[in-house]
Amino acid sequence: MISTIARLGAKKTKIPFDMFELERSADEARRLPKLRNIYHRGQDLAWDGRTILPELIKKHGGINVSPEQKHALSKIFEIILWGELAAWKISAELADELVPLEAKMAATSQAHDEARHFYVMYDYLKELGYTPTRIDPYSQKVLDITLNTGNLAHKLLGMQLMIETIALTIFQEVRESRIEPVLSDLLLYFEKDEARHVGLGTQYLPSILRKQTKAESASTLFFQLRLVFWTISSLKAMERDLATLGITAPNLIKHGRELQMRAHAELWEGHQSPAVNDFAQRVLEGVEDAIFPGLERVVDFRTRLQIFRDSFRANG
Repeated sequence: MISTIARLGAKKTKIPFDMFELERSADEARRLPKLRNIYHRGQDLAWDGRTILPELIKKHGGINVSPEQKHALSKIFEIILWGELAAWKISAELADELVPLEAKMAATSQAHDEARHFYVMYDYLKELGYTPTRIDPYSQKVLDITLNTGNLAHKLLGMQLMIETIALTIFQEVRESRIEPVLSDLLLYFEKDEARHVGLGTQYLPSILRKQTKAESASTLFFQLRLVFWTISSLKAMERDLATLGITAPNLIKHGRELQMRAHAELWEGHQSPAVNDFAQRVLEGVEDAIFPGLERVVDFRTRLQIFRDSFRANG
């Protein structure tokens, strides 16, 4: 009787005992070892935020920026801080939900990195004299949409290929500006970690996307468009803070798109990219041009609509 109860209970386990029995396509067999390597590279390149940040502060003689620049850095990197927490939560979920061993390893490595990013960024903001509170509703919307989805493909797409690439772009722009040397040197460590995180999406997401039905593909595209809309709105909200640091939002978007296009090419390597993605890209470029006509330029709705039309046709 006890053995019968044990066998019946065993059927409800959350342990994926069949994880080594899954059939793998040739493409998956090629990509999955790269995911395993993400884990090992994460171990090899792990850095200690408890020592790195104090060393950088000592090296540069503290944080020396104008009050205006300090305010802008605080507001922008408060968004980054909560984004790191969201990434930490999502990567922990992925480590549980993903079945292939290699994908689990990559997600686990990311969770470790994101935990470090979160506490180090908090420590940096304290050095700026800033206590994090809430972020603007547009940036929160970006994080909430990704955190709250129960769809694995959407979660990977939202975090690994969209939020991570935007964060990478901001890191690069701020680092290269050398506005604040401590932060510039610190962000180099963040960038190396985030580049690996994008790899989890580009290497694992294809196996999910190619199995989607037309309805599921349409849902994924709609999710992506929603996320891009709120991301653009978020960048609009921080446009003046970016400008204070000498960074223009349209230039940041351009560099972010370049990163996303490289990730997109890796995602569909050896396969035909869906034609609908090209149409969506034209729409998004038109929206970006209409929303960012220039920081000091006052533009009414009709003019923005005309800018969108001109951009959409020019990119066709």
